[in-house]
Amino acid sequence: QVQLVESGGGLVQAGGSLRLSCAASGRTFSSYRMAWFRQAPGKDREFVSSISSGGITYYADSVKGRFTISRDNAKNTVYLQMNSLKPEDTALYYCAAKQRILSVLSREYDYWGQGTQVTVSS
Repeated sequence: QVQLVESGGGLVQAGGSLRLSCAASGRTFSSYRMAWFRQAPGKDREFVSSISSGGITYYADSVKGRFTISRDNAKNTVYLQMNSLKPEDTALYYCAAKQRILSVLSREYDYWGQGTQVTVSS
């Protein structure tokens, strides 16, 4: 069982930066693939980025080059550094966890946090 708690969201102007954190409970955090998803009002939840247990990263095209995912297994925490933010990045951002293989499908993730709101003003 893994419990996830996101933090770090807020209001930022376009072009600004935010760093999201996701703190995980459980002794087996390092074995999980971690991911960030986001959901804007009236839209489906969409994949943002993922990092494997070994640190291999993967990004949606919409955030590639602007966002960086990382993890600190000693702190049971995964991060999402978001730079050059755009108004279209406005959404509720969720942290998620699953075992093993990469997936961009939210239904394949087993554990979810409650979300943290990111709002980018133009």
